[in-house]
Amino acid sequence: QVQLVESGGGLVQAGGSLRLSCVAAARTSRQNAMGWFRQAPGKERELVAAINWDGGSTYYLDSVKGRFTISRDNAKNTVYLQMNSLKPEDTAVYYCAATRSLGLRSGIGDYAYWGQGTQVTVSS
Repeated sequence: QVQLVESGGGLVQAGGSLRLSCVAAARTSRQNAMGWFRQAPGKERELVAAINWDGGSTYYLDSVKGRFTISRDNAKNTVYLQMNSLKPEDTAVYYCAATRSLGLRSGIGDYAYWGQGTQVTVSS
């Protein structure tokens, strides 16, 4: 079992930045590919960024490419999502999730463990 705890959400003006953190409370999380999802009201949950077990491979949703960066520090069991140049359409609850795989995964069904979510609100 992998327990995930997100932090770093909040209210920011358009153009601002936030860094989300996700701490995994299990040593085995070092071997898990991880991802950040988001869900806005009335919309489906979507994968924003993903990273493989050692950080060597990443995936980004087209609309966040060049603005968001996913990274991980396996020594700290932590995954980060640096979000720059935020837009009002980035407003959502952001969820950290972990797979049971080493390699990059882009399907929501590939993610077995989920955090409780953190709210990101971008004002115009």
